[in-house]
Amino acid sequence: MGLFGSGAQLTVNLDEALVLLKDDAALVDVREIDEWEAGHAPEAIHIPLADVPGSPKGFDPRKPVLVICRSGRRSLTAAAQLRDEGFEAVSVNGGMVAWQQAGGLVVRNGGDPGTIV
Repeated sequence: MGLFGSGAQLTVNLDEALVLLKDDAALVDVREIDEWEAGHAPEAIHIPLADVPGSPKGFDPRKPVLVICRSGRRSLTAAAQLRDEGFEAVSVNGGMVAWQQAGGLVVRNGGDPGTIV
């Protein structure tokens, strides 16, 4: 089976996520507002975990969705919920901690340098 589809994996590592982002996947950050405001990936869309089920989504449902949180636990839940709603969603292993450790840009709203809390 491919990355997405019946029985497909629910997680991807950071390298796989970066390839998918280059191919125009959406990146959804499901952390709480204080975590988001402290620092997030510049290309991410913020939808707190509690708001994921049934919320209007700001991304194209025909494209893959990468879900990220601080470490990868909350994003697993959100990816499963998005799959239940018909999206091709996966969780990014290691979350924003892995993102930052790999040199990924972390910004605050407005573009100033951010941090992961």
